[in-house]
Amino acid sequence: MLQVISLVLENKPGALMRVTGVLSQRGYNIESLTVARTLDPEVSRMTIVVDVDATLRQQVVKQMNKLINVLQASDLTESPAVVRELVLVRVRTAQESRTAVLKEAEIFGGRVVDSSTEGFAIEVTGAPEKLNEFIDVMGSYGEIDVTRSGALAIALDARKLKLQPPVPTKAGVKMEETAI
Repeated sequence: MLQVISLVLENKPGALMRVTGVLSQRGYNIESLTVARTLDPEVSRMTIVVDVDATLRQQVVKQMNKLINVLQASDLTESPAVVRELVLVRVRTAQESRTAVLKEAEIFGGRVVDSSTEGFAIEVTGAPEKLNEFIDVMGSYGEIDVTRSGALAIALDARKLKLQPPVPTKAGVKMEETAI
């Protein structure tokens, strides 16, 4: 089952490697990963979609929360949240199909970002399922090239973020704890 995990972490070298290292060590397949700095340049938000058994979902979040540099990890899989992706599709189509392609793109909320005599480059954002449908529809009009962003997610619940400092060791030096 796909799990959507939202992380708030310190914007420091090695933070991404630690998170992906824990997941790969345990044999979890990362379906998508996006990360960018927040309004605070010292903090980043990461969204990970990982293929994990439903019975292990809580354990994955606990493992993330134990990593140094991770300030908060949350499971957004079944909680109120907005999950969106971006897809860019290059459609090469015959001249007589161009109007239909534009109408289909409009139905999906797409925007033409480039046009040529061969076809269009179209940008669409939305839920991953919606983007899958859009790609299928565009594929029926001709040859397509597709590139997708990873999922971005944000919780909709009213609770305030509870950021915790990284786990210190006895010697006062930060150390990664990954075993549960």
